[in-house]
Amino acid sequence: MEPLIRSAALTGFPELCHTLGLDPHALLRHAGLNAHVLADQDRWIPALAVAHVLELSADACGREDFGLRLAELRRLSNLGPVSLLVREEPNIRGVLQVLIRYERMYNEALRASLHEADTIATLHIALELPGARRIRQAVELVVGAYHQVLSEFLGHRLRRQVCFTHAAPANLETHHRVLGTDLAFRTGFNGIVLAARTLEATNTEADPILRRYAQQYVESLAHTSDPSDTERVRKIIEVLLPTGRCTANEVARSMGIDRRTVQRRLAQSGETFSSLRNATRHDLAQRFVANDRRPLTEVAQLLGFTSPGAFSRWFRDQFGISPSQWRGVGQGPSAS
Repeated sequence: MEPLIRSAALTGFPELCHTLGLDPHALLRHAGLNAHVLADQDRWIPALAVAHVLELSADACGREDFGLRLAELRRLSNLGPVSLLVREEPNIRGVLQVLIRYERMYNEALRASLHEADTIATLHIALELPGARRIRQAVELVVGAYHQVLSEFLGHRLRRQVCFTHAAPANLETHHRVLGTDLAFRTGFNGIVLAARTLEATNTEADPILRRYAQQYVESLAHTSDPSDTERVRKIIEVLLPTGRCTANEVARSMGIDRRTVQRRLAQSGETFSSLRNATRHDLAQRFVANDRRPLTEVAQLLGFTSPGAFSRWFRDQFGISPSQWRGVGQGPSAS
């Protein structure tokens, strides 16, 4: 199945496009994406489509540095929940190990690894994008994002060489500004070379108590190494429900496959799209309704209902009482 990536990968894309005189909506449409995917950083979208829109954008503005300029806009928080744990790691070794261990929580196409030999540490960064003809911009975005993380922790202490398998651009101004002047092109790997002692550099802001809590939280959210089709569909449903566009077609498009393929794969586990959407709503409804600080009109919207009335009817069918009665009781009955 085609790998997915959090839409946070395109953070700053519209702004960068406008700066360069490009139409971001048109470029996204050309790559098979809708502009609304950028409204929620936790939306999962096809990694291949992201690579495609980056190449289209670079071609449209004639800038070989488009992906790197986008990386320049990235912040640690764009990693989502993983950033909470990264911030509390005691040293750079821990920072990189967390990014590698939980990479599938933000980019299923990413394959990073850390290698140490004597006094040298090498961070290898690879993208697995079957069918992609060009991935230069995506590679520079990912390498640039890793570099931004290291820079955030090390600042002026960062001493590195940045390597790319592709040829050097005609103009290196952006590369020098973002990555420094020690660059190597047409090498055997994409990544960053560091002095091994850099891995022991201390993160002075780390809090060991917060680290423990962050680790527990991230572990609870972590993907399995090979999530099932049902798990992937359910995750996308959770993201799409509040948008009002949670359809089988929209889920299929987010996964980079067609609707029939989604239905066939769900059938293998005894599910249909409708049953999985309903089960997801059922679980979320119990959590949302139990929170009496959340208006029921908002709950209806978060679960993708067109009106509070439609939500109330559905809730009564599921639980035997109305949402307001559920709150009045203070606990939920078993689903009927």
